[in-house]
Amino acid sequence: MALRWQALLPVLGVLALLTLLTLLSGCAGPQVAPRSPEQVQADIRGLLPASVPLRDAWAVDLQTVFAALQLDPSPAQVCAVIAITEQESTFVPDPVVPGLAGIARREIERRADGLGVPSLALTLALKLRSADGRSYDERLDAVRTEGELSALYEQFIDQVPLGERLFARLNPVRTGGAMQVSIAFAERQARLAPYPFPAPGSIRREVFTRRGGLYFGTAHLLAYPAPAYGSEMIYRFADFNAGRWASRNAAFQQALALASGRRLDLDGDLVVGSGGADATPGQTEAAARSLADALGMDVATIRRELERGDGPTFDSSPLLARVYALAERKSGKPQARARLPVIDLKSPKFTRKLTTEWFARRVDERWRRCLQRGAAGAG
Repeated sequence: MALRWQALLPVLGVLALLTLLTLLSGCAGPQVAPRSPEQVQADIRGLLPASVPLRDAWAVDLQTVFAALQLDPSPAQVCAVIAITEQESTFVPDPVVPGLAGIARREIERRADGLGVPSLALTLALKLRSADGRSYDERLDAVRTEGELSALYEQFIDQVPLGERLFARLNPVRTGGAMQVSIAFAERQARLAPYPFPAPGSIRREVFTRRGGLYFGTAHLLAYPAPAYGSEMIYRFADFNAGRWASRNAAFQQALALASGRRLDLDGDLVVGSGGADATPGQTEAAARSLADALGMDVATIRRELERGDGPTFDSSPLLARVYALAERKSGKPQARARLPVIDLKSPKFTRKLTTEWFARRVDERWRRCLQRGAAGAG
């Protein structure tokens, strides 16, 4: 009998261990089931401003976008998208731009002159009849939104003789949709990851749809790593306006200015041009070169490291680490890893002076109001 009990001991030990694990898992509390799409949509509706028309449609599209991008639809992240959309378009997929016809005409003429397209060639091309019987000139005078203007221009270069060769680069529409996302970014994003929704037209046209504008705008705002920002969403708002990682890079420039004793523009642009180490350095690169001995880096290495500034790997750059070490040793205190870039915004659509900081702070105010709506609804 003793031998039989001895044989059972290992089995009893396993059973005891399983029992203990079961008890421990029970102490940890019940597992939270993932929210259904309908629950996420309901949460989003509660975060949207009361004035938003077609709230259900916006909520469905935004939930679908977060799922497609595999992003967490937390209140902080959903409110970030809502704040940008409210700032840029007040939730209109293709908003009306006052005076757009005149702005577009002047911009097309400016671009044509810069590219050496004769003004007579442009004038004659615009006099041609379009598919609806009006001349392109007449239709240009009637445009009210950037989506209309972009579609008109695409038709124009398709129909006009030598249109692709002469006029393709004259399309004045560079941003669009409810979040005013860069069309160049949208086309690049679609090459990196296939657009997950039906797209009967071009990616450019999708930007002007509600779902397309949200998808590409959300990707630009949230779908990239930025550990230097922590939970401070304002730096992503600045990046949305100035380019990804601009806030990280501007903070690096600030540290570099301190370490080198040079005055630098804190605009987030770390290199000028693409000529490599032999190119004439911009002010940021020149300041870094002045510290070459202290950094233990040659000119080519400095240039190569600065070129990482348009991506996530600059966070782990030895150049960044050594510049911060020099700046902190000189100042005797830690230096910020993120700051708002100092950039004056320029656009034919602007009627007053605006800056990236102004944009980021306005959006941040909207973001905080959105979070308050969510907290009030939860209460």
